[in-house]
Parts: sequence; C-alpha cells; structure tokens
Amino acid sequence: MELLILGGTVFLGRALVETALQRGHHLTLFNRGRSNPGLFPQVEHLTGDRDGGLEALRGRQWDAVIDTCGYVPRLVQQSSLLLSSAVGHYTFISTISVYANFSQPGMDEGSPLATLDDDRIEEVTGETYGPLKVLCEQVAEQEMPGRVLVVRPGLIVGPHDPSDRFTYWPQRVKHGGEVLAPGRPARGYRSLVRTAAGPMKTPPSSRAGS
Repeated sequence: MELLILGGTVFLGRALVETALQRGHHLTLFNRGRSNPGLFPQVEHLTGDRDGGLEALRGRQWDAVIDTCGYVPRLVQQSSLLLSSAVGHYTFISTISVYANFSQPGMDEGSPLATLDDDRIEEVTGETYGPLKVLCEQVAEQEMPGRVLVVRPGLIVGPHDPSDRFTYWPQRVKHGGEVLAPGRPARGYRSLVRTAAGPMKTPPSSRAGS
C-alpha cells in the first residue's frame, strides 16, 4: 500500500511508521522536518507546514493517509480538502476527550460530544482540546464523506512518549516502597495493551474508539 502519514517522527506516528514498514507498505512522511529529522531515511520525506505550506502534497497520489497531528479544524480542513482527490481513505487520530460528560456510565460512540462556545477558537488547551478534535472530525468527514475513519483512543502510552504522563507510574512502582497516587485505593481499573497501530486494522467503513 502507498501510505502517507502526516507527522510520523515523534510518538504515535513513529510507531505507525515502524509497523507499516514491517508490513511492507511504501511510506511518505509529511512534516516540518524539525523533530528527529534523520529518522527513517529509507522512506520518502516531504517537508512542509500544515498552516499554509501544503504544496509538497499537490499532484501526488496515495492509497491512504493517516493524520496523527490534527488539532485545529481549519488546518484539518485544508489538508483533507487537498487530499480528497489524492487518497482513497483518510484515517484521523482523534481522542476519547471528544465526549462531553465522562461522569455518565455506559458511554459509547453515540454519547454527546463536547462543544465550544466560539468555534473560531484555535488555541489548544486542556479545555479546548476535546471540542477542537470534534470539529476536526467533522470537517474531515465533510471534505471526504464516507472515506474517513475516526479513531478515538484513550491514553496512548509506549516508547518515545514525550509526556511522561503514564510512564512515571510504572517506573515509580518499580522502585518499590509506599507510593502516593490519586484516586481511591479500592477502585478497580482496566488496562488495555496493544500495538500503537492496532486501531488501523479497523475496516475503512467503520469508526473506532477506545
């Protein structure tokens, strides 16, 4: 498969590239060339910027694109519009944070989504991250109706995670002793472990959430 990845050199995108190469796909990476620029020398690299610098993508064709770094609806709309005639399928990595109310039991993909009071907002904060991703999902589907897979993962963890938001805990527990942790001690939890590229196995006609 001829596969285009928007991003591809930091965390999730890096894992997707590694998995795709293992499966024999032909890859093109589009990014600004700032993060780990020497990574994956065996694949094609296109340098540009999602905000007004998409020229390197024009006139090309791929079977599919995976968008790992879409946070602002205006920019996702620009890339999905340009790629609507260049790819057959668009996978958009969204987030579980798109949902409006996490206190409701039994949530599923039909649960109410978060909204913004002003949809012109583009600053990504803890409060706007989820609602902005909702709008990104919508504009991608608008530009490529029926050809968009939206993946709504929860906490993504693994090698090269720059946030340290999860890896701190297993590292701390490894050292032993008493550990100060949030939540109630008796509260159960479930951990889902799979490869970062696992959600990409979902058929293009489906919508996947975690």
